[in-house]
Amino acid sequence: MLILLVIAGAVWGLDRLIAVPARRRSAQELERAGESAESIDKARREPIMVEYARAFFPVILIVFVLRAFIAEPFRIPSGSMMPSLLAGDFILVSKSSYGIRFPGINIKLFDSGSPRRGDVMVFRYPDNPSVNYIKRTIGLPGDHIVYRDKRVYINGKLMPQELVQPYLLRESGERLTEMQKWTEDLGEVQHDLLKYGDSSGTALEYKVPEGHYFVLGDNRDRSNDSRYWGFVPEDHLIGRAFMIWFSWDLAEDQKPFWNRILWGRIGNAIR
Repeated sequence: MLILLVIAGAVWGLDRLIAVPARRRSAQELERAGESAESIDKARREPIMVEYARAFFPVILIVFVLRAFIAEPFRIPSGSMMPSLLAGDFILVSKSSYGIRFPGINIKLFDSGSPRRGDVMVFRYPDNPSVNYIKRTIGLPGDHIVYRDKRVYINGKLMPQELVQPYLLRESGERLTEMQKWTEDLGEVQHDLLKYGDSSGTALEYKVPEGHYFVLGDNRDRSNDSRYWGFVPEDHLIGRAFMIWFSWDLAEDQKPFWNRILWGRIGNAIR
């Protein structure tokens, strides 16, 4: 979009600076020569490419500013954040929550805040920055994190979990997997998560470096997150997910379009 904005602006700007005076002089010469009004009007007329650039530049500029500095839409591609977010959810991400950055070169223009524990945030995947990931912020800079028996300890304190109910995870078509839905209390935020139950595996321990964040998916047994590839650097942050603006049932691909819209999820806040 930045490229389109630059091209449209350049075409319109160069036309105003160079081509418009040239067309005006050409029309005046034709007028002095006694040419027809049609010829004079044709000489003044701007090229079709300039007309499109002039018409679309303000629209592209508005969309660019909205997406770059206010809110940007994203689509959830997988089930790693279930049950909070489903594959097929379309979300809005606040671009001003963690500082305003210039698009493309990722230079922070000014600081407007930092991730809080429990935030659902979008970031560039550290192992491949061209790919966007979405996870829940668990560990802040300086935190000591222990992950044991599918429970989180932050700075020596257990984050309480409470079993809610069994949860049938529909993966594709009629295939169902029985899991458990839990509620986890991170202090400021309570959220739902999925897991197969507790385990007595080896404890994982982490110390979050300064300028980095530790993130987990809410679908704890099916999430590629900080347990496997490490921490999210501050300069990889994109924004905080705050609302579902559309939701589409990917599993029921045989249904008509209107029957696959999950109307009850549209407009829901993300917590």
